[in-house]
Amino acid sequence: MRLLEIDRGDGLGNRLLIGFISLVSGMRLPDAARVAFYHTGFFNGSLGAWSQKTMRGSSEWTVSERELMAAMVAKWNSCTFCVGAHRAIAAKGMPRELVDEALGDYRSAALPEGLKATLRFLEKLTLTPTEVKPDDAGEVLRAGVGPGALEDAIAVTSIFGIVTRYADALAFAMPSDAEFDKAGDMLLKRGYA
Repeated sequence: MRLLEIDRGDGLGNRLLIGFISLVSGMRLPDAARVAFYHTGFFNGSLGAWSQKTMRGSSEWTVSERELMAAMVAKWNSCTFCVGAHRAIAAKGMPRELVDEALGDYRSAALPEGLKATLRFLEKLTLTPTEVKPDDAGEVLRAGVGPGALEDAIAVTSIFGIVTRYADALAFAMPSDAEFDKAGDMLLKRGYA
């Protein structure tokens, strides 16, 4: 269900700010940013802080690897908007061809084995969470991924399990690839909070 407040903001101040940001950036502010103006306590508060810490905080994973994980969770949750957004950001730090290869079939992509093992775990966690067993985590650890890195990957999956659902529930508008790339630059610079 598309909410009018996402398109225009829920007050005059937010309308002006959305208009100003769109004007300065030369593109329509993506809905993922617009929604932050709608429920500021949730999106700019707890979810924004959690997202910032998980996606930009200290981690054994690079920013691009975490963004690829977000894109994969979006793919498994069938959220086209989030696949496009996080694909664009992941491609800022790794070759786009590799990102696209991973989105096509991460098992055969030229990714490090630790990242592949983590993606196998995250896929199971996303699609069949009741079937996750301790040995699934053990497989990731045996592939050389540390416990902290596995926890970070689980946090990415948890956040984007939420984000993909609200993006689809609110019928986020689909930017072009060029707009996703420009928004990716903004998100890398400003972060999630």
